Amino acid sequence: MNSKTRSPAGVPLLEDERMHSARVFAAYQHATWEMHHIPWDEFRADLVLPEHIVFAKGAIVGESNVIAATHGLLNEFAMDYDFSQFACIWGYQEIQHHLAFQTWLQLAGHNIDHSTIASMREAYPPGVTRAATLATNVICEVLATHAYKCVARSMREPVLAAILRKASGDEARHAREFVHYTAVQLAERPEECASVVETLYVYMGTTRDLYRHPVSRFKGNLPELANHETIDEMFAYFAEVDEGGAEWAKCCEQLFKYFSQITGYKLTKMSDVRRAIADESSKDVVVV
Repeated sequence: MNSKTRSPAGVPLLEDERMHSARVFAAYQHATWEMHHIPWDEFRADLVLPEHIVFAKGAIVGESNVIAATHGLLNEFAMDYDFSQFACIWGYQEIQHHLAFQTWLQLAGHNIDHSTIASMREAYPPGVTRAATLATNVICEVLATHAYKCVARSMREPVLAAILRKASGDEARHAREFVHYTAVQLAERPEECASVVETLYVYMGTTRDLYRHPVSRFKGNLPELANHETIDEMFAYFAEVDEGGAEWAKCCEQLFKYFSQITGYKLTKMSDVRRAIADESSKDVVVV
């Protein structure tokens, strides 16, 4: 067995092209981290600022959405074993993010009431198309990647900085796999391409939604979250520490690159996205 059929750790890879998730699993075992890899003993209470507490609470609420999201993905892709297996792998890692932020918040002398976390449990309804659901997750992962990376650079408290760096790496890997599965879905159902470019425009196409995450749109108005920090506060802090909007620009660049790869359109700005939407719409016009 040659090196191409082994994981980075030397484990033989499952040679089944229909089981992409098996390769993801092998790669993640090499790249992933565990809670004991976080330097908990280095926690510095004197470096914790009030805005860090707000950020962490917002991140916890955002990450606690993972149970609902995993439930929704498993329901929507009930006939797709490979993707469903990936969804479980993804969900496990997102749970780890949630628990890591929760643990840090506890070290900082704060907590979140369980009822707030539990309010995020309700599963999502199916998307407009399955490709649109996957594309939404691409956006979620890319946004989280850059938010965590940017805040980590600004963070002096070493434990929270370490969690953010670890989580950012996970989110970047997740984004790449959601791109893969979106492309697979469009190869099978090319008529869903319109919903994919529309998804990019819905979440990223207006200036009023800079530094905003899709979870905010779905669950930002839950009664249980009234007067509580949400993912909006997390992204507000991202905006605050993102000097000159440099990281947000990289985030948008990455999304244009991924959606170009997925759809086959050359997307470098929102006007390109609007033209792609128009082009997809014209395909539905029946000429008599």
